[in-house]
Amino acid sequence: MKTKLFVITPPFTQLNTPYPATAYIKGFLNTKNIESVQADLGIDVILELFSKKGLIDLFQVSGFRFESSNQDLSDNSKRIFALQDEYIKTIDAVIQFLQGKNPTLALQICQEDFLPEASRFAQLEELDWAFGTMGTQDKAKHLATLYLEDISDFIVECVDENFGFSRYAERLGRSANSFDELYEALQQKPTYIDLILISLLKEKIEAVKPTLFLISVPFPGNLYSAFRCAQWVKQNHSEIKISMGGGFPNTELRSLSDARVFEFFDFITLDDGEVPIEELIFNLENPNTDSYKRTFLLENGKVVYKNNSLKHDYKQAYVGTPDYSDLPLDKYISVIEIVNPMHRMWSDGRWNKLTMAHGCYWGKCTFCDISLDYIKVYEPVAANLLCDRMEDMMLQTGQNGFHFVDEAAPPALMRALALEILRRKLAVTWWTNIRFEKSFSKDLCLLLKASGCIAVSGGLEVASDRLLKLIDKGVTVEQVAKVTRNFTEAGIMVHAYLMYGYPTQTIQETIDSLEMVRQLFEAGILQSGFWHQFAMTAHSPVGLYPKKFGVTKNTEAIGTFANNDIDYTDSTGINHDKFSFGLKKSLFNFMHGICFDYELQDWFDFKIPKTKIDPDFIFNALEEGNDFNIKPNAKVVWLGGKPSVEHFSKSKKGNTWEMMTFTFHDKKQSFNIQTSKNEGEWLVEILTKITISNAKNYTFQEVKADFETHLDDFELFWYSKPVKTLREFGLLVL
Repeated sequence: MKTKLFVITPPFTQLNTPYPATAYIKGFLNTKNIESVQADLGIDVILELFSKKGLIDLFQVSGFRFESSNQDLSDNSKRIFALQDEYIKTIDAVIQFLQGKNPTLALQICQEDFLPEASRFAQLEELDWAFGTMGTQDKAKHLATLYLEDISDFIVECVDENFGFSRYAERLGRSANSFDELYEALQQKPTYIDLILISLLKEKIEAVKPTLFLISVPFPGNLYSAFRCAQWVKQNHSEIKISMGGGFPNTELRSLSDARVFEFFDFITLDDGEVPIEELIFNLENPNTDSYKRTFLLENGKVVYKNNSLKHDYKQAYVGTPDYSDLPLDKYISVIEIVNPMHRMWSDGRWNKLTMAHGCYWGKCTFCDISLDYIKVYEPVAANLLCDRMEDMMLQTGQNGFHFVDEAAPPALMRALALEILRRKLAVTWWTNIRFEKSFSKDLCLLLKASGCIAVSGGLEVASDRLLKLIDKGVTVEQVAKVTRNFTEAGIMVHAYLMYGYPTQTIQETIDSLEMVRQLFEAGILQSGFWHQFAMTAHSPVGLYPKKFGVTKNTEAIGTFANNDIDYTDSTGINHDKFSFGLKKSLFNFMHGICFDYELQDWFDFKIPKTKIDPDFIFNALEEGNDFNIKPNAKVVWLGGKPSVEHFSKSKKGNTWEMMTFTFHDKKQSFNIQTSKNEGEWLVEILTKITISNAKNYTFQEVKADFETHLDDFELFWYSKPVKTLREFGLLVL
């Protein structure tokens, strides 16, 4: 029997763009001519719920609650219920606006008498200064987002306490060492949101008629609805086999032993999904075989883990191009929730998601799951293949924005990709995650910008050299400052992931770290950031060797269900939770370029020590002079166009010599340089050789040798005024 696959992401992840796992799997299945259909049930449920019909049903269902127990509901919910006609009247137009189909509505939304307003709009006054310079479309998106969040608050209070736009019943999936609570929740009647989900799932299952149902679960907030989907299919279509894969099982379910999980799923696969899925298909089509790759299943009432397949995982060159067909790309909605530039990019606009390299080229950070394959197995994709995939995806989706979802994109591959994008004259916009390493020179950042890179995010983590060494980050605060300066000056936005509460971190180090962050923002070389509290995971070096890092696990027991987040005691005994509010509030202000003159004490309602960081630490780190040591094997590239050339003569004290004037035109302006005739003739020739459109890259050594076959003293020419001008306008050394 021929296998037909149905691959889904259950609610909820992002509203603005599909999570890429199902598109990756479908792209791989295409290379094997295996029929598959994919769906993002998250966006499907949202669009069903946030529609005229959806709100009429919602207010009808919640009406019973209002009649029976009006007293225990908040004034906010009472207000929304009273304004239900206004919400029903406006919802379809607002959703269309957020889908980019109704841009003129922005004018009406910004009048602030069109949308009904509840408690979320109370933030507006304090945010006025932040959004004051925003364009009409952006301001309208933000107001429309507050309007949706008001309805979301109403749903949580009156209909389904587990609802959330980017996560659903997340608490049931977080640190769920035992399956008991989730199993109990699944024995209850389906909630209002569950019923919408199930009605959509029923429709799709009956249309697709799959033999194998794959559910990708990236996060804890997708887990409950994944089980609800599997439960309904098991109860109504027992002939369909069901498998779970994705980020959540890969990190959380590696020691799974609770047999009840297999009342819902037939298989749970770990790590890269291609070969495990291929083997599942082979087993279903050939019932007498028993070949599995990294797969949990139930045998004789016991959970067994089988990894007896002789097949190797596919190299990245052979997994195919992600395929977004079947997904309603024109129906995703862009929202602006918070005034954080990087989070804004996450939630606003549609991004094609790709990976430059499988795993992490650094693979040493001690808080990270570096013992797992998704980090440990590093394999880059060739730049020309990446560009092929980008071109395929642009044709398929009609979108030229790319988010490379790497753990940390390798600088050399970023350089190769940027050169290939420029050679092919592709007009693309892209951003990715990086390590703030010294390879990101001023010239590399300019190249990345020229190719369409608009933003990078990277882990500064704890801005303390002692702790960065303990984390094994391979960077120093001084180095981070220089790299963020290079990106910023090239016009690329920089977001820093910040961490507090790392094992053995002292209160002094937390305050000093905040001071470093303050100085980075004040210097204008960081535009966005977010503080995370350290979490100890089972597959990180800290989780594997806690004593080495001064922490003690609170229990050695391994959960029968999820097993990743670990409760621990830090030898310092510090309660890091209390720093959360002050760190986040100060950062919010720094991101908007204000409050740099506040004492750090002002952000906290308890006594903190004074910082020991020199007030000019970052300023001094950036003051270092130019590095004249260019590596002989560095690539020399000319991004500019072909100049027009004129010859003229110059005379002085009876001597006459020939000169050349070059006129260059870039996108913003025109500029001239003058050289001697001999140098000018060489320059014309070398610029043709090193232009970006050429496939061959010339090294600095080759350029120098070429010069010295015709002329003398290359160094004198290289550091001359004409070359200095060219260096400002696109002559790069990489």
